[in-house]
Amino acid sequence: MYDIKKPICPVEKAFILDNKFRRWIHNPRKILGSYLKEGMTVLDIGCGPGFFSLDIARTVGRSGRVIACDVQEGMLQKVRNKIHGTELEQRITLHRCQKNKIDLSEHVDFVLAFYVVHEVSNQEQFLREIGGILSPNGQLLIVEPPFHVSIDEFEETIRTARKIGFSPTEMPKILFSKAVVLQME
Repeated sequence: MYDIKKPICPVEKAFILDNKFRRWIHNPRKILGSYLKEGMTVLDIGCGPGFFSLDIARTVGRSGRVIACDVQEGMLQKVRNKIHGTELEQRITLHRCQKNKIDLSEHVDFVLAFYVVHEVSNQEQFLREIGGILSPNGQLLIVEPPFHVSIDEFEETIRTARKIGFSPTEMPKILFSKAVVLQME
């Protein structure tokens, strides 16, 4: 996912990313509910152990699809274990991206990058690749942690996105986070 410049959460600490406390703070249905519709194809980039992926799959329904994407095979294995033998197994495609490329060619309707963009060293290249796979009217939700990402760094990400043709459409309020919804112009 583009030369990680900061350490990413190791698989051994995946429980930090998926627990009841986090579900209370970052309830996937509350955060994503207004952006997702049945039948959509959604890319959950940096999916980790699938905290958002499973709820996204339930929301997009049987006719929808989730591409759960992570650079760590161990995180994808955690998702695989959660969905094995369930109806979600048919809706969630696991995709291991490269360190410097997402490597998807199909179009998606929505991209979730939750606490991911600050870990990418070449944000412009990363955002260009996302822009290239977003369907017309598709949206990208970037959510960044408040302590790892300063206001200036977050604004720089938005400036970079604007430079390549994204336009901010909303700045949602997400607890303990900085967030922006972007759409290609």
